[in-house]
Amino acid sequence: MASSGRRTGSADLPLHGGKAPHWLFRRMVALTRELVRIMVAEGGPEELLRRLSDPRWFQALGCAAGFDWHSSGLTTTLCGALKEGLRGLEGEVGLQVCGGKGAAARRTPEEIRAVAERCALEGGSLVEASRLSAKVDSNALQDGYRIYHHSFFVTARGRWAVVQQGMHEGGWARRYHWLGEEVSDFVRDPQAAVCGRPGPALNLVAGEGEANREGSVALCREPPARLVGELARAREFILPGRHRILAEDLDPRRLERILLKTYERPPADYASLVGMAGVGAKTLRALSLLADLLYGAPPSFRDPARFSFAHGGKDGHPFPVDRTTYDQSIEFLRRAVSRARLDRTERLQALRRLHTYYDVEA
Repeated sequence: MASSGRRTGSADLPLHGGKAPHWLFRRMVALTRELVRIMVAEGGPEELLRRLSDPRWFQALGCAAGFDWHSSGLTTTLCGALKEGLRGLEGEVGLQVCGGKGAAARRTPEEIRAVAERCALEGGSLVEASRLSAKVDSNALQDGYRIYHHSFFVTARGRWAVVQQGMHEGGWARRYHWLGEEVSDFVRDPQAAVCGRPGPALNLVAGEGEANREGSVALCREPPARLVGELARAREFILPGRHRILAEDLDPRRLERILLKTYERPPADYASLVGMAGVGAKTLRALSLLADLLYGAPPSFRDPARFSFAHGGKDGHPFPVDRTTYDQSIEFLRRAVSRARLDRTERLQALRRLHTYYDVEA
């Protein structure tokens, strides 16, 4: 134990395939349903969103619900249990979960619109928040992880949070947390937290990359033929080391069609560019490269991953833990579990999991 009072250590979180056993998932649904009831009663649905956007608290909730602390499946299974557990309780708790894994993620927009209609909310802005958060983590943050899980939590007042997860071809996973009330700009350090193994990344939404984003938008007003020509020449140069990510897999001729689209309808800002249909990672990468070469505005390669212990892959990097925050989360969950309307045996098992997970000195 460190003398400063902060707990330190490391955790390996291997990927686990397959599905959660039915007997476990059924109990997770029952437990999370009662936990959410208690949590909303104590702090309201907006406070629950804030806690879900905290990767440490999210991980603790998954453990309290009975899932393996060291498995990538905690993210998808916990979100699925929350969605199923809240089904039919939307009016009572003022919260609904949209989306999920794979095909369920693609149904997110229609599920959000249904919530908006029932709660008299502006559905278009909520759908756009869901879409932009997914596009930012898929295309504007180019860290090698393919997003395959997207859960959108929305309250009856229109407040929202996002938990999504991506998979790396090397066998690691990464989790992205968003909290709507903290997002003032979708393309400037928008995530509440990113959990994953640090590595090479092209971060087009880093705070320090504003000049590169402005240059990318300005280039959308240039004739496509000029941009294609510049890209063709750039591929023949011996570029500085910082272009090791940008220059690969860029085919100027294939980009010409989408560049023509951006030229005919120039985006007003970078968020509009990211959200434009057809604009993907390669287009953003090409524009970023050109903004650097033509305007001297380099992009950022800062990986925003901050919590290596709470992602779904194998990391092995040490992580500091704020013991006060942990203790507050534990106490909150313990109160919720002890008050939950559950069978006594299941309640005791949930509390025992909390003790086991947190009371071990690192």
